Amino acid sequence: MFQSFDEKNMDGDAASRLGAVRSALQEAGVDWFLVPHADAHQNEYLPERGERLAWLTGFTGSAGFAVIGREKAFLYVDGRYTIQARQQTNQEAFEICDLVANPPIKHLKAHLKENEKIGFDAWLLTIGQERRWQDMAEAASCSLVAIDNPIDAVWQDQPKLPCEKAWCHPVEYAGNSVDTKLALIRSRIKEAGADCLLITDPAAVAWAFNLRGSDVVHNPLALAFAVIPSDSAKSPVLFIDAAKLGVDDRTTLEKTLEIQPYESLIGWLSGNAENIWFGVDPVQVASSLGAAIRDAGGTLVEKPDPVTRLRAIKNEMEIHGSRAAHLRDGVAMARFLAWLDRQQAGSVDEITAARKLEEMRKLTAKEMGSELREIAFDTISGAGANGAIVHYRVTNKTNRTLEPDSLYLVDSGGQYVDGTTDITRTVAIGTPPAEAVEDATLVLKGHISIAMARFPAGTRGIDLDPLARIALWRAGKDYSHGTGHGVGSYLNVHEGPQSISRRGMAVLEPGMIISNEPGYYREGAYGIRIENLLLVTGAEAISGGDQLMLGFETLTLCPIDLLLVKPEKLTMEERDWLNAYHQRVHDSLALHLNDEDRSWLERATRAI
Repeated sequence: MFQSFDEKNMDGDAASRLGAVRSALQEAGVDWFLVPHADAHQNEYLPERGERLAWLTGFTGSAGFAVIGREKAFLYVDGRYTIQARQQTNQEAFEICDLVANPPIKHLKAHLKENEKIGFDAWLLTIGQERRWQDMAEAASCSLVAIDNPIDAVWQDQPKLPCEKAWCHPVEYAGNSVDTKLALIRSRIKEAGADCLLITDPAAVAWAFNLRGSDVVHNPLALAFAVIPSDSAKSPVLFIDAAKLGVDDRTTLEKTLEIQPYESLIGWLSGNAENIWFGVDPVQVASSLGAAIRDAGGTLVEKPDPVTRLRAIKNEMEIHGSRAAHLRDGVAMARFLAWLDRQQAGSVDEITAARKLEEMRKLTAKEMGSELREIAFDTISGAGANGAIVHYRVTNKTNRTLEPDSLYLVDSGGQYVDGTTDITRTVAIGTPPAEAVEDATLVLKGHISIAMARFPAGTRGIDLDPLARIALWRAGKDYSHGTGHGVGSYLNVHEGPQSISRRGMAVLEPGMIISNEPGYYREGAYGIRIENLLLVTGAEAISGGDQLMLGFETLTLCPIDLLLVKPEKLTMEERDWLNAYHQRVHDSLALHLNDEDRSWLERATRAI
């Protein structure tokens, strides 16, 4: 199993840990300390050593922030994690706050007293974050001070950094050689007016050098930094623990670049940054690295990392691979849902279902000539009320039975060598509650609205987001997460810059892959989400129109539960879309299923 169902909560008393950190703060001479959910690379999913926020607070979500004071302590989470934070965190020790409505930098300002000192770990705040905190501190007549992380001082059994295997990703799946990618990156460095680019995002390093690894759970990343000169006569430098690389892979990489030890980056910058203009992404690069460049006489050119956009726009080989991965994944999902439909209501629990789905993915990939390298994230397997916890993670302690006349939400994905998948389906167990069918139909209307969208060049995710919500809004309902996130090519399941959300400012461009996942959550009762992955398609003429329009191709192939659809609530156009989608799903998957599963598929994709 790729997924463990053990409790992720850090063993220990939160109050005593908080007390130990406060003692360390007093010794350091600071009044407050910032604890972001971050590591030196700003990874979303952290290696165990980087789980400082979880160790201190008990909260294990993938986004959060804590501020520790001499007397008060605050934990900030967004709407995805409100329920989870209440369940995992000692609320006598930590006050839980809204990360979006009342962000830490705004909230703390109201609690500061003149001349107080705010401590931070310069490896965990980015250049841009440090600047904003510095501005706030000065406005409050306080100071921001970089200190050694007090959590590291008191976390006695803190794990070491991972040193797992890394390898070269074949060009037949990457689509472009390292030399081709370096030429693209160098042109962007020159456009920015820099001499070189400092890359700290392991996903950007992975894409640039066709490198994959195993250091971050479920994401095929190796912890590494890189410096790429704009001058093609100069070799890029990759900072990585060479023990991760086999002989052949190291030989391949050294044809293109120089390898230096992972921990040597600060020293290297100190000796090589003088009079050099470094391109740095202020939302990605650690404050400590910016300081090292400036201290060595270098200059920061603050621009978005060009690799982020380059890797977001998939090439033809990556698009081909994604389609193949989604076909494989769709067959596995159909097998799983057919199996689930044959089980007696009340006889299956969340862990059994998650294990079965992983088994189906492994088996299907092997039978179709591929391999499931990993799951894309811990499967969200939520029965009944657990489905209302947006990022629910089932454990042996929380495991719940799929009871009759209820809903089951399963959000999962696979990491295949040719693509990354992410799919959510909500299914009825027995006869679903009438109000759940109403809500699921509203969610489906929003999903279809995004899938059918046509839009001009220059459209951003924020422009499309209301399309997914309008049916819910009309019913006085909404959901507290974004509608869509970017997805990598055998890389991170969450990838920028593209998103469909209230903060989705990146322009959607042909070749981007993005999710379409509106939902609705009734706390204590059920959760509903329908998620497919979409490919942004090129601009085309529309009959009778006078402007070319972009659109979406739905990559995910899996039935949507018709027991949760009220056909009379759909427009004719929405019914036509659903019927056409289901016909395509049937035609794509049927040949890969046995007679029993094919019979289920025919019923599941019947026209309405």
